[in-house]
Amino acid sequence: MDDYDIVDIFSSIIYSWYLENGRKLNWRETDNPYFILMAEMMLTRTRAEHVNRVYKKFITTYSNIKLLSKANIKELEEILRPLGLKSRCKMLIKAANFIIDKYNGVIPQDKDELLSIPGVGNYVAGMVMNCAFHKREYVVDTNIIRIFNRLLNLNINTDNIKDKEIIKYSSVYFDTENSREYAYAILDFGSAICKSIKPLCNICIVNRYRLCEFSIRDNKE
Repeated sequence: MDDYDIVDIFSSIIYSWYLENGRKLNWRETDNPYFILMAEMMLTRTRAEHVNRVYKKFITTYSNIKLLSKANIKELEEILRPLGLKSRCKMLIKAANFIIDKYNGVIPQDKDELLSIPGVGNYVAGMVMNCAFHKREYVVDTNIIRIFNRLLNLNINTDNIKDKEIIKYSSVYFDTENSREYAYAILDFGSAICKSIKPLCNICIVNRYRLCEFSIRDNKE
């Protein structure tokens, strides 16, 4: 069995796990590209649970991109204060104005166009492509690198999000009709089971199939 087969089997296993154990987060209940883009921008370097606490108030106050473009910075900072990083508030307003000026207020469905938006990098663009537009697009962050490092016995630096090898495996993982739910599945699996510190290998569903090289190696030592 080669690495591509392992990734395919792994994706099916954790998707099944996710259907029973996935997190209930507010932005996962919508297909609205604006809401999803804002959530993903707020999630940068921030725990999902923290964003979930402020998300509803944010989208109620700024229910469309035009309202956000005209937001009072102090009011926005107060809503997002629990997240920290005041610079993020200015970035959200800047992004809203950019989208209005360049794309007539419509979130673009093209990845390169998404990447032109201030504050949007490869990860955010990839998540928007999968979760808002249901397009198959690879996503890489430190958590996904960690998971594939363990699964396939790789040694990729978790900061190297442009590594060709991890992009290759991530592309295989996300090449599915339901890439939105598979994106949420791998994120939740990394948060709940395959943690950066003290992963829960003893209850990991993947280990029932002896697929994970990290766990196999660990058990031999």
